[in-house]
Amino acid sequence: MSELLCTADIPDLPGLGAIRLRAGQAGAGRRVRWPYVAENRSFAPWIKGGELVFITGIGRHHSLDNLFELVHEGAATGVAGLVILTGDAYIGQLPSALLKRADVLQLPVLEQPYSLPMVTVTEAISRAIISREQLASREDETRAETLLQRLQLRLGNLPARREFIAPWFAEHQALLDDLGPTLTAWLQHGGNVSAAASSLGSHRNSVRYRLNKLFRATGLDPKRPDDLNNLILAHLLCQCPDSGEHHDPAPHRHRQRPPGRAFRPVPRRHG
Repeated sequence: MSELLCTADIPDLPGLGAIRLRAGQAGAGRRVRWPYVAENRSFAPWIKGGELVFITGIGRHHSLDNLFELVHEGAATGVAGLVILTGDAYIGQLPSALLKRADVLQLPVLEQPYSLPMVTVTEAISRAIISREQLASREDETRAETLLQRLQLRLGNLPARREFIAPWFAEHQALLDDLGPTLTAWLQHGGNVSAAASSLGSHRNSVRYRLNKLFRATGLDPKRPDDLNNLILAHLLCQCPDSGEHHDPAPHRHRQRPPGRAFRPVPRRHG
């Protein structure tokens, strides 16, 4: 199984052999989500977590006290590590007290020579992140047990799958979420409203009302194969790929459709 890029891998990337891991080895297994070059005194407002933060030392505010502040800030914000550029022009060397503090906090601190171009470093890291994520995704896909799981994994996490179906369902996503358990029960019972209602512990008229509400809002007609297929696919893509469960946790009991019973779409009311 391929591994995602972690902080300890950085010196081993092509062209980055001059970078050294100087402290925080205990935390060097952190995943690197993306490189970020910090130019301000504080980087906390600009990150999401998992970034490999580069401290160039170009700004005058990067004093020794500020470096200590950044180490504590990195530990508190969950970054993958700090890469501090050293050279005669700005930050001459990393104080041993700073490295000891990083060890205590288990925050990886790497040292990069200022002579190593940033474009070389960030490009190598970005390429490694993307290639390893793609490889991991392909490996996950090969372990998928169903075509649906493979499609879910190919599209990505739930927000990415929502974005994929947005051109058709963006205005109705909340309704699709709310009626997820009802739609699941209806599909599992082959379009049999009575059986779906029984599995949900609801009255069949309530189930019929919910389904018709969805059909009216989306303009989809369950009697038309293309409309029904679009609805089913959108619904399934909003499920968790590992469990097959809709993200709405409303419970329902699974019942098999009696053999030989035809699929019966809910008739759409007009007028």
